[in-house]
Amino acid sequence: MKALLYLFLVLGLLSCSLQKNTKEDHQIIEVIKTDESPTIDGRGMENSWNRTEWLLLDQNWVGGSYEHDDFNGRYKLLWDKEALYILLEVVDDTLYDSHEDPFKLWWNDDSLQLFIDEDNSGGLHQYDHNAFAYSIALDGNVVDFDLGKEPQLYNEHVTSSKITKDKLTTWEIKVRLYQMDFIKGTEAKSVALSKNKKIGFALAYCDNDGSTERENFIGSVFVPGEDKNVGWINADVFGTLVLRE
Repeated sequence: MKALLYLFLVLGLLSCSLQKNTKEDHQIIEVIKTDESPTIDGRGMENSWNRTEWLLLDQNWVGGSYEHDDFNGRYKLLWDKEALYILLEVVDDTLYDSHEDPFKLWWNDDSLQLFIDEDNSGGLHQYDHNAFAYSIALDGNVVDFDLGKEPQLYNEHVTSSKITKDKLTTWEIKVRLYQMDFIKGTEAKSVALSKNKKIGFALAYCDNDGSTERENFIGSVFVPGEDKNVGWINADVFGTLVLRE
């Protein structure tokens, strides 16, 4: 009897270890579907954008306090079968890009950070594609780590355009979603989106006004604890998008 109970215990622990991480949904945002796919031109002129509300980019993950005129940001979301769409407005008094090489210290330049967990499973993802941590540079290049722990361009995943007028930069972004088994260099197809699908999501901005390192890293979701710069490692801190029609 003892041997049988021990066997059941071992099998139970093994089963638990094989189960996929289950993320607790938090900071939930319902995203409406658009019948008019936005043109990615940095203008945000489609009527579909008027049907959704602005959300704030106001959580200071890295750095000290900053003035409202130095940085403030807000964004909107839409989806269709093909992709997730983001309209972002950033007021930033200085746009700074000191590294021409897209793989060199990209996190220290002004850039947009986009965190996507296609199946909302949460968990670690630093050097795999359980989730993606895209860095979108001012020149449009998109960087994330691959399975070999090296930075690679993922420009086929994210299309963006931006227009800057005075201190206001308007970004328009199209994001195709990929499953965790994505392998760079293969002809993997993006995931077709559908009603009620949940997606792990966070947005953030690296703000540098001319220093060797970014002064602030400002995100869209509250991250508990003292170390808030964990989204590039752990998808549990992402918020949850729920796709609605």
